[in-house]
Amino acid sequence: MWRRRFYRYGPEGARRALPRYFSILDGEAEPVFFNARKVAVSFSEDVPLDELWNEHADGMDRLRDNDLTEAPGKSLLDLKALIANRILESCTLCEIKCRVDRRKSIGYCRVRESLVASDFLHYGEEPELVPSYTVFFSGCNFRCVFCQNWDISQYRVGVEHVPEFMALKIGEAFKRGARNVNFVGGEPTPNLPFILETLRHVTVPIPIVWNSNMYMSEEAMRLLDGVVDVYLADFKWGNNVCARKYSRVPRYWEIVTRNFLLARKHLGAEFLIRHLVVPGHLECCTRPVLEWISKNLGRDVRLNVMFQYRPEYRADEHPEINRGLNADEMQKAAEMVEKFGFRNALVG
Repeated sequence: MWRRRFYRYGPEGARRALPRYFSILDGEAEPVFFNARKVAVSFSEDVPLDELWNEHADGMDRLRDNDLTEAPGKSLLDLKALIANRILESCTLCEIKCRVDRRKSIGYCRVRESLVASDFLHYGEEPELVPSYTVFFSGCNFRCVFCQNWDISQYRVGVEHVPEFMALKIGEAFKRGARNVNFVGGEPTPNLPFILETLRHVTVPIPIVWNSNMYMSEEAMRLLDGVVDVYLADFKWGNNVCARKYSRVPRYWEIVTRNFLLARKHLGAEFLIRHLVVPGHLECCTRPVLEWISKNLGRDVRLNVMFQYRPEYRADEHPEINRGLNADEMQKAAEMVEKFGFRNALVG
């Protein structure tokens, strides 16, 4: 039954839910970071961080007013990259806020310098994204016991690239047909300074997909405004107890819902939200997640309710989730999607 519903919702809802993303693909609009690069700002690198944030606020006002200048001496995107690098001195990019000087040491996320574990044209994402030039960073601020990418999320692996070279790789991927550049991990948030530095050098009009657990700090969210075209957002848990037990993060619900509401206001940004259905967690997690999305982000949002859970990594330490979904759970999840009235959902 749930398979039939998958085809009913199908990929045709993507254009309705992501009109600006498709306008970029059709050549009718530019990725939002292109405009951030055309906003003239004035700053000195050695001033206090508070002064940089004040200039950032003014720059964002100019961006929203479409007050653009071709090839300014210093741009809003330059300023965002500088602020992100300054935050590394006492890192608060995510809500763990370990305050490690990540210029010198490894943070809670296991990231110091950004390491690219792999990057390639990915055909396994949602239909509207593929082929997606997916950049997998190592390291993560979560400790999910069932992580399917644990070999890169929980370890420091990969290659260190300079931003200029990463920008060239993005340009080459675009020439080979990539519809977007998809920053993931692990988790992209600890790598925000490197990503912003990279985008300063990207010359091709490629949409930016932020593939994240949405546990960013408010400071990181301010930096992402005017940069991200699509939040490919993972909404895992429907309460703080499950988040603490299985991902080892505090205040999950308050932080992630706050960030969804902030992202909703970001210039030009759209959502593709994923929810992985976890065995035995339909009432405590799937139902409240879907209900919150329908009430706060609307029933037309692009949604992917996923049945791909499998017990990886350390799931065997938790017998209650050390199994796959059964048919009844799949059916119930599909019925929840229908009950909350989502019109642009993928299920399965």
